[in-house]
Amino acid sequence: MQQQAALPSLAWLGGLGAGALLLLGLRESAPAVRRFVAPVLLAAAGAALGFVWAATFAQLRLNDELPATLEGPDIELTGVVAGLPQALERGVRFEFDVEQAVAGVPPHISLAWYRGRDDADDEASPRVPVRAGERWHFTVRLKRPHGNLNPHGFDYEAWLFERGIRATGYVRPKSAERIDAQVWRPGYAVEMLRESIRDRFRAALPDVTSAPYAGILIALAVGDQHAIDPELWQSFARTGITHLMSISGLHVTMLAGLAYALVNWLWRRSASLPLHLPAQHAAAVGGFLAAFGYCLLAGFAVPAQRTLYMLGVVALARLSGRELASSRVLLLALLLVLLLDPWAVLAAGFWLSFGAVALLFHIGSGRLGPAHWLIEWGRAQWAVTLGMLPALLALFQQFSLVSPLANAVAIPLVSFVITPLALLGTLPLLDPLLSLAHFFTAWLMRFIDWLAGLPLAMWQQAAPPAWAVLLALAGGIWLLLPRGFPSRWLGLMAFLPLLTVLPPRPAPGSAEITVLDVGQGLAIHVQTATHDLLFDAGPAFSADADSGNRIIAPYLRAMGVRRLDAMVISHADKDHEGGAASVLAALPVALLRTSLPFEHPLSAQPVAHELCRKGEAWDWDGVAFAMLHPGTDPLSRKTNDLSCVLRVTAGGRSMLLTSDIEAVSEQSLLAGPPPALAAEVMTVPHHGSKTSSTPGFIAAVAARDVIFPVGYRNRFGHPKEEVVARYLESGARLHRTDADGAVGVSLAAAGIGFRHERAERRRYWHAG
Repeated sequence: MQQQAALPSLAWLGGLGAGALLLLGLRESAPAVRRFVAPVLLAAAGAALGFVWAATFAQLRLNDELPATLEGPDIELTGVVAGLPQALERGVRFEFDVEQAVAGVPPHISLAWYRGRDDADDEASPRVPVRAGERWHFTVRLKRPHGNLNPHGFDYEAWLFERGIRATGYVRPKSAERIDAQVWRPGYAVEMLRESIRDRFRAALPDVTSAPYAGILIALAVGDQHAIDPELWQSFARTGITHLMSISGLHVTMLAGLAYALVNWLWRRSASLPLHLPAQHAAAVGGFLAAFGYCLLAGFAVPAQRTLYMLGVVALARLSGRELASSRVLLLALLLVLLLDPWAVLAAGFWLSFGAVALLFHIGSGRLGPAHWLIEWGRAQWAVTLGMLPALLALFQQFSLVSPLANAVAIPLVSFVITPLALLGTLPLLDPLLSLAHFFTAWLMRFIDWLAGLPLAMWQQAAPPAWAVLLALAGGIWLLLPRGFPSRWLGLMAFLPLLTVLPPRPAPGSAEITVLDVGQGLAIHVQTATHDLLFDAGPAFSADADSGNRIIAPYLRAMGVRRLDAMVISHADKDHEGGAASVLAALPVALLRTSLPFEHPLSAQPVAHELCRKGEAWDWDGVAFAMLHPGTDPLSRKTNDLSCVLRVTAGGRSMLLTSDIEAVSEQSLLAGPPPALAAEVMTVPHHGSKTSSTPGFIAAVAARDVIFPVGYRNRFGHPKEEVVARYLESGARLHRTDADGAVGVSLAAAGIGFRHERAERRRYWHAG
């Protein structure tokens, strides 16, 4: 269901559900059918009913869509802050339950509240005064959920849809009014408790210099992963311990086990309690309640849900006197997760957590034969590493080579020392335990940082094709067959395509050009048979997040690009060079071409530099590159008019990359020979600003297809209506990154082809 571009009709779903019930009836019709066909009928009916169940949930959630008429205007609403507010550079972001508003506003939205531009930037300046569980009256501006969509990229709209967030927006601060300081409902009470614990942790460990890992303790206690410094996540990924630095199933199981042992010990000390309820039953209930409380405190993520449901199944089995096989426990937990959250399958953690537990159950079942405990530990590490490899490469295009060693140290230390101390530190008067927990965390991080710094700590590669992933999964199953099965080692051969097959590249004489969807900015990847060029690097989103580390570097890695032969930064605007430093840090770049001044920070990067100069030209694999702008003398003091303009020609077809040139630069280009300016495809200058795209320039280029690199409902109002009208009058076809996602262009002698990421990855939750 979650792969559908559109929801099926209610009549179609009703027919599918009726057909599933009919299959279940046939399954019980005759002994012969029950014996030979019943398993097939049961599987088909189960799949159909699951599809109907997921589609019904999806339709209910789609009904909360924000009408297009409510995008943009001021809207007054009243509601409650429903989750932990997350700090932004100049404000906070929080989820909000709407109680009163005009018709059409969804009941659950995400809001950002920014401090004004005239507010002070120092620590003494007032923070945005919003806390979990408060009731507020706001004037807001909303828009439908919208995210950047690129090949192999993260689907932000799916993430919002799974969480029931059907609109995003920002607060107009002068009209904000707190109505109630606390709204006492169970869900809000939990969020208020989580925030108070987070505040206590920050008060107990306030010094960033002496307590740089306080965010890890906050994440382990209340599940707030935003508290962890972004640089630490890179170390976690390189060492394969990311799963430990959030509320994992291992932590929940550990706490449940401690609660089980404590309740069991205390219950047996009573002379009367065991007469009413056996100690094992009371301990099972106590362990489950402890796990349930921890899951609530941690935000109820999928790994925690999975463990809680498994513990619940075990507790019910213990209370009923039944013993269930581990596989049955896992499947019942899976059933509960999918019934309560059909969109869980969209999360990478769903597949990784259930897959890892299934592998551990398989190893623990003894099917590989009895062995010494050290050998059993090695088997578990081997099984999880091998079994998770296809999923990690398919989802993230990387895995840690030092993960077994890192987890061998981190798992016992985090699960049995750091996490218990952090949880005890949530209790009143036990704040000193947080310093002890931080001491052990700091010791662990010294070891993790050393491992992360090893040259071969991380394996990175291109995104493998689906057939290679399935083949590797089959090979992993073959390798983990029971002891005595012949030639299990042959399963290793099935992993070779996963690690060696590379994505196809353009043929000599042709080029693939991708205008990435980076919001209000520009980033273009040009690929020939053996070369890669990046034209601009998109905007910076915050101090620690930009297009380079969030979009461009993951995209290049998934495409199999190990190095860039050239990177062009057209000019010194943040929406064009904001991600350049991150790209330079992520992979080697042979040459950096810019129009940047000498004092610009990128000039200090350890990479060969050249200035963009009109008249420069080179050839890669039969593809011609020509720099058309700027000349040796600046045309104006505006950085836009210093923009590099690049023309790419392959197979007699050309594409013009114009960056942010304005009218004065267009006139300079028009002074040159007309054939040098003509192109079949063009990126629209300055995102469709009214200061660019003069009629003469449009006529001289005579592009049949033009691409607007713009952000969805951007604050500049790009592209301007009059500019769009000019291109339509010229007969050009329009492509927009805000509506189409990344736009791919194929230049070859056979013709020009276009790919739109939103059309190829269309899902029913995508806007418009």
